[in-house]
This record gives sequence, C-alpha cells and structure tokens, in this order.
Amino acid sequence: MKKKNVRQGFLPYLFLIIFMIVVYVIFSSMNKKVNKLTYDEFISDLNDNKIEEIEIIPKSRANVYSINGKLKGYDENETFALSVPLSDSIIADILKVKDDDKLDFKVKTQSDPENSTLVLILAELLPIVIIVGIGIWFFSRQVNVNSKSIDFGRSKARLANGEGGVTFKDVAGLEEEKEEVSELIDFLKAPKKFQEMGARIPKGVLLVGPPGTGKTLLAKAVAGEANVPFYYISGSDFVELFVGIGASRVRDMFKQAKQNAPCLIFIDEIDAVGRQRGSGIGGGHDEREQTLNQLLTEMDGFGTNEGIIVIAATNRANVLDPALLRPGRFDRQVTVNLPDIKGREEILAVHARNKKLGRGVTLANLAKRTPGFSGADLENLLNEAALLTVRRNKEAITMAEIDEATDRVMMGPAKHSKKYTEQEKRMVAFHEAGHAVIGIKLSNASEVQKVTIIPRGQAGGYNLMVPKEETYTATKSELLEQITGLLGGRVAEELTFGEISTGAHNDLEKATKIARSMVTEYGMSDLGLVQLEQRQGEVFLGRDYTKSRNFSNEVAHEIDIEMNKIMENCYEQAKKILSDEKDLLSLIAESLLEYETLTKEQIEYLVENGHMPEVESLSDFNLTELKSRAKEAGIKGYNKLNKDELINALDNLDKENSEEKEEEKED
Repeated sequence: MKKKNVRQGFLPYLFLIIFMIVVYVIFSSMNKKVNKLTYDEFISDLNDNKIEEIEIIPKSRANVYSINGKLKGYDENETFALSVPLSDSIIADILKVKDDDKLDFKVKTQSDPENSTLVLILAELLPIVIIVGIGIWFFSRQVNVNSKSIDFGRSKARLANGEGGVTFKDVAGLEEEKEEVSELIDFLKAPKKFQEMGARIPKGVLLVGPPGTGKTLLAKAVAGEANVPFYYISGSDFVELFVGIGASRVRDMFKQAKQNAPCLIFIDEIDAVGRQRGSGIGGGHDEREQTLNQLLTEMDGFGTNEGIIVIAATNRANVLDPALLRPGRFDRQVTVNLPDIKGREEILAVHARNKKLGRGVTLANLAKRTPGFSGADLENLLNEAALLTVRRNKEAITMAEIDEATDRVMMGPAKHSKKYTEQEKRMVAFHEAGHAVIGIKLSNASEVQKVTIIPRGQAGGYNLMVPKEETYTATKSELLEQITGLLGGRVAEELTFGEISTGAHNDLEKATKIARSMVTEYGMSDLGLVQLEQRQGEVFLGRDYTKSRNFSNEVAHEIDIEMNKIMENCYEQAKKILSDEKDLLSLIAESLLEYETLTKEQIEYLVENGHMPEVESLSDFNLTELKSRAKEAGIKGYNKLNKDELINALDNLDKENSEEKEEEKED
C-alpha cells in the first residue's frame, strides 16, 4: 500500500517535468532565427569568406544534405540553413574551396540520424508511450476512486498476532478476572475436550468497569496467552453518516474472522454502538440501530460463527441493549473493579520494573497511600515521579518525588505563585486544621496522611485522608463520621473567626450527597426501610445523572427535613469536638502557617508533644559545612553541588531515613 501511494504521488511530478521540458524546447526554438539560403547564395558567401562555421548532416530518406551554419556578423541565436542534393561531389567541392583558398571556417559532419534504429524507435514509439501512460494514469485514478467507494463498507478492525504480545504476567491485580477468562484460552487451544463434554464456550465476554482498570489490557492478554489472531476495533468505527455502512462493516469483520478462526474479536467502548434501541425523544438512530441489529445477528442468529469469541469493554453497561446481554451473545459479564491494596502493590511492581527507586521507597507503603487509584492512575503516578526525578537531577526516585507526584495526580501542580492575603491564609490554615482534628479524634474517621495550605488546582489547600482499612460497605456511624469530618473545616472557620467563607463549597457538596443517599437509598433515617430514589433514567436524557422518584411532594418535604437533621447533628458534633480541642486546632493551624505542609508523622508528633520536632536548619550552615555533612552522608558528587542543591539532597536523605525507621516500627 505504501509503494502504491508513493507511485501515485510521483506521477504528477513526472508529468510536470515532461511538460517543462516541452515548454523549454518550444521556447528555445522560438528564440532562434534561421535564415533560408539558396545554393548560389551559399557558394557566394563561401567564396567571399563570410562563413564562420557549417554543419553537414546527411538525410538519406529525403535524399539531401542538410547544411546549417553561421555567417560572420550573425547574432548568437541566428543561423542559416539550406538543403542540397545527396551527392558526394557537392560536398567535395565545398571542402576543396576551403582547402584551396585556405579559408578558416569550421566544418562539422554528422552521421545520418535516420539510420539509427534506436532513434527511429524513440521517434515512433515515444509519443505512443506518452499517450498510453497518460491514459493509464487517468484510468488508475478512476479505479482508485471506485475502489475507495467499495472499501467504504469494509471493516476497520485491525489484525494483530497474539504471539510475543501482552500476557497474564503483564496484568496485575486482576486474579479473579484472569480466572474468569482463562476458559477462553483453554477453548482456543484445545476445543475438542469442551465439545466432547457437550459444553458450549461463551460466545461473548463483556468486561465492565471504571476507566483505567485494565479492561483492554486483559483482552490483549487473552489473545497473547492463546496465541491466536486478534481483531481489535472501537465501537465508534462502525457508525457512519450513511445508513447501512456500519452493518456492512460488521458483516465484513466476521467474514474476515471466520477465515482466521479460531480467533478473538475485541470491541472497545461497545456502548457507542450497543445502546438501547428506540430510546430517547423522537426514537433512535437508524444507522446505529442497524449496526447493532447486524451485530446481534452475527453473534447469535441464523448463521454460525464457530471458533470466534467476542470480547467487549465498556464502563457504562447500564445503557446497553438487553438483547446484547442475553445468553448466547454476551454470556458472561466480568466486572473489572478498582484494585485493592494488594492489587495496587502488584500493579506498582509491574510499572516499576524499568524505574530506579531509592532505598526509602517501598511499594507496600505507596499502595497504602493510594486508595481509589486505578491501574492507569498508578502508572501515571510513577511516571510523574520519574519526570520529577530527572528534573531535579537525581539518580533515583525518592519519596519526595512520589509525594509530589501523588499531589499532582490528585489535585494538579502546586501554585506557588498564587498569593493569599494574610487573612485568607489564616482562614485556609484553620479550615484544613479543622479537618485534621476531626480525623484524629473520631475513631471511624480516615487517617490524616498530609495537610497543606499550598493551593493546587481549584483548592486553596487540601487534607489527604485515607481509610484505616479498605472496606466494601459502610455503616451508618461511618457515614455520619465522614459527614462530620467534611464539616470540620466550616466549623473551624466559624469558631475561630466568627464568620464563614466559600472554602467549604466542595465539602458541603460531598456531605449533602452522602446525607441524601442515607435517607433516600440506604434507609438510614426515620422515614423507614424504604428506597425512595434509584440512580437511573432515560438513556439519552442523562441516565447517569438523573434519578427516578417514587414519592409524593409530602415525602419530599420529609426527605429535606431528615437531611437537615443529619447535617445539623454532624455539625454540632464537629463543633463540640473542635471546641474541646481548640489548643490542638490552633497548634496545627499555626504549624501550617509556618511550614505550609505537614505530614502524618509531624501531625502525630504535634499531638503527642505539643510542638514540632526541633530540626536544625540546614540553611544556617555555610557551603563548607554542608559539603562536610554531605560527605559523611555518602552523597555522590557533592563537590559539584551548590548550596541549595546540597540542602535539597540532605533533606531528601533525612526523609528517606525517617521513613525507613517508620517501616521498622511497623514491622
């Protein structure tokens, strides 16, 4: 295909060059002035010694000699020409006049060009070749246009060979999911043992889960383990402007797959073509629905597609057509969830293979700090840490880079240039300190990992809190304590400054959502064990964002009362805790104003001792003293570092040592 494109791109330039040559020849001939002489005039000029040079060319077909030349006094582009009978005596007379009179003109002779076979062939065939070439060029262009219109309905699925590709070793944290799809590999390798038992292998497997959890990677691993051809295509590649093209591409895709059976077909983002038919205002989309109908027929219709297994992925299984999910089509749904702490550690180990980690970096601790991260998030975190390490001219990734990378992935880069007024800075410090105190004092609250007043993204500061243990369910008391923790910032502002700010906007949004879910979905209120709302709606009317209501306006009023009751009770609890812990609140807030960022270890030290750990400032040392400390610490290349770089290197080393000690305590 590439050679064909190069040839087609070269032809226009070739014809342009030929055209320029023809134009040049015509232009050159137009600028030349040729004077026709008679034989008598030529002899007269010859005897008068007016000839400067002549050229004699025999032309046997015309039975003449063609004589061209220049007379003295002619311009550069001016010549004369005449023809004389093809007689050797005439030429001999001309040469004799030159020798006898000792004339000084030049004489050139050429052989008869018409006697050259090559010249004859070129003269006769070249025009024909040019005309035929132009005809072939125009014909090929027309054929290409027609072939493109024919290819329009062909499948855009790309074929890959599973050999040497992704395998289960590259997929971490999905042990149960790999077990679910391992039957597909056994069937593709040895289908007879299943057929002898009368078992029917699933025709389709639907991978469902949040973005970035490894659905596409798992499908590639199945093809790699089975070592079979692997067709992959996106759901949007089927849908076109013209009705019927998508259905044609589905037919062509299965036709190609039959020729390479046994094989796999992977359709990514199948919700682009597999949405419910006839949904929404004004009906559905004819092209998309015809494509879906053809897909349903190919998977389990009148025809049979033996040896073809379809794997599809989506993060919106709730919008898919029910006919697509019935047995015989997508027989099995495999939910690919966010990884737990063990899965995150395994995923980090996969992505850390080609990265240089420092001594203080342990993947187990990093996995504890990243609840809710998907596999893609973890890969991005390590990549950001590696980029920061290179930017800081370090030899290995330390926890300082990982902490910064975590903050970048969650909240965005730090905005050091953004300046607060002193009042704003104090309010942000007490707001974040309020969250931290509630997290420390409530037993079911999350652990405080980091508190900062450095603005990131849309937040003026943030409090990184992770659960003490990862659970799949939440009790009523845990939800109430989550709401209390979210309201801690607003309460701290009110107690300290006697007024409130807009800083609690996101906190109130999260708290209100939890409270409403407790009342309308979880049955955790005085309204009883009734689910009043369901998270569903029309497919084309914001299905993921609307809820169906099964209650009257009177009940709606009761829901508002119950929500307010929950919020007020949690607010009062937060107010009581912070009123009792005003000293701790002020201590953490003042420490934040001084250091801007506090870690888990520093906060724990504050709670136990009432002050920050005393650390002598490295900035007080001169360059010689810093180099001496760096030499004792074993920092490589310390002689080439300036004062700021030495301070940074020593700080990072201290952090690594403190983290190692913390790990030893935990062990």
